[in-house]
Amino acid sequence: MEADAAGELRHWAADVNGISLHVAERGPSTGPAVLLIHGFPELWLSWRHQMAALAARGFRALAPDLRGYGDSSVPADPAAYSIFHIVGDLVALLDHLRLPKVRTVFVVGHDWGAHVAWHLCLFRPDRVRAAVILGIPYFPRGPRPMAESFAKLGDGFYINQFQEPGRAERAFGRYDVATVLKKFYALEIDELIAPPGVEIIDFLQAPSSPLPWMTDDELGQYAEKFQKTGFTGPLNYYRTLDINWRLTAPWSGAKILVPAKFILSENDVGLQSFGTEKYVKSGGLKSSVPNVEVSIIEGHHFLQQEKAERVNSEILSFLDKFASEEASA
Repeated sequence: MEADAAGELRHWAADVNGISLHVAERGPSTGPAVLLIHGFPELWLSWRHQMAALAARGFRALAPDLRGYGDSSVPADPAAYSIFHIVGDLVALLDHLRLPKVRTVFVVGHDWGAHVAWHLCLFRPDRVRAAVILGIPYFPRGPRPMAESFAKLGDGFYINQFQEPGRAERAFGRYDVATVLKKFYALEIDELIAPPGVEIIDFLQAPSSPLPWMTDDELGQYAEKFQKTGFTGPLNYYRTLDINWRLTAPWSGAKILVPAKFILSENDVGLQSFGTEKYVKSGGLKSSVPNVEVSIIEGHHFLQQEKAERVNSEILSFLDKFASEEASA
């Protein structure tokens, strides 16, 4: 990424919560902080377009590689990837930055990063000024673990395949890393369910032509990092679903009161099969997150890269509300 009026991209590492966290930063260090949380299988790089737009508007854009990813630590213990660990990393990062303690950071999350962002708002609403969440709505804690609920979708369902340590890693290993990533990035199906006896990575297709929203050089940057770290750390996020369900018992029935914008893609994977669209449009999300507004836009799963300009506009228009409120106070 080249330097421009928004300033150069800066990289640094912080020792937080017992690990080293790599952070990419862009924009003035005195600007309002925006924490950008990536999903699977992504990196800080997934926010390259948003970082440029935020920095140009005077925000301080901070995009870490979550633990298990990129240039951040990759703990060997699968239990080290619980929602407490991930949110704890981010709270410790805010402390490392010495930001004021009360509602000073904006949070933006996508995919697994959406799940993390929602729980940062749930666990520590005192630290979050507002949130913009892409793709994954907040689902309140159910009466049984999510993994148990997913069991009915069968062995072909990708999350069920990801549960067994080593299974997905072995299947992924039949392809070069760039092909594995491209299979996920090219998703344009409603259900991530492979036919009986087929691994999900074998079921997914990698297009022969470049993705319209990602250059070969960018794909190569992703591939280089995943070649170094492997996929076990990222897959361990899925393997903590039951652990997370047990850990979040104290928040059962709790609402998220942080002001939020939820951006839903019209063609996202799982929109129908997970009941996401019905849940959001019927008011289910509003019931759990009373101060949420919803924006439905055209696109697929990796929305912040595929539809960067529209997503930038949605984020900035929401954050500008708080700047306006501050100016009029």
